[in-house]
Amino acid sequence: MKKLVLLLSLLATVSCAGPDTSERPQARPGAQIEADGTIDRSATENNQGGFLRSLRPTFRSPAAARELRQQQKVLAAGAVCGDIAIQGQAMGRVPGRISGCGIDDAVTITSVAGVQLSTRATMDCGTARALKTWVESSAKPALSRKGGGLRELRVAAHYACRRRNNSKTGKISEHGRGRAIDISAFRLADGSEISVLEGWNARSSRKVMQRMHKEACGPFGTVLGPRADRFHLDHFHFDTARYRSGTYCR
Repeated sequence: MKKLVLLLSLLATVSCAGPDTSERPQARPGAQIEADGTIDRSATENNQGGFLRSLRPTFRSPAAARELRQQQKVLAAGAVCGDIAIQGQAMGRVPGRISGCGIDDAVTITSVAGVQLSTRATMDCGTARALKTWVESSAKPALSRKGGGLRELRVAAHYACRRRNNSKTGKISEHGRGRAIDISAFRLADGSEISVLEGWNARSSRKVMQRMHKEACGPFGTVLGPRADRFHLDHFHFDTARYRSGTYCR
């Protein structure tokens, strides 16, 4: 009899306490509980944003995904030297009018690492890759806080079948072998421009200019600027000639 009374007492206690909800998901304010017991937090997350929204996987809309694929397709179609970051056109063999000039596998470059060239520049792939490396590792970081960043390189010279410093006699310039490019200025996103001639000694830009000049040593074998001689007061000369003693930078 005592056992029966105890059992009835326990049943009454459970009935009064109601069902155990400790294992059920608890809805936050603004959330809704679905019929199957799951919680729809979308309203809360949309209102709160921030952390809750960041936990969701990010999905592109179909239109955005199509646009991205199209952009990648266009870039791939214009890639040269086996690098999508180097945009241009393969030219093949470019002969020279002077013995020692010419390029076996020339390319004409329009942009590197997302930075435009002011004019199409012809060179070999080794020089194109060196230019891309320098733009990515030096020019873009150095100019990132000026005028919204680097948008365009002002090209003063690229391939030209000539002798050094345009002399009538002497050695063939690296320009004549497609291994050189001259940069005279840097155009920024806001439309402003920093030239080598004026920016080299200007208080607002001299550190940046000297940094880009110094950091070109390595990607390029020869780096010449305003300190080199009177022929380079208004531009940087970069070429990929290599020397037994290492790079030549002045």
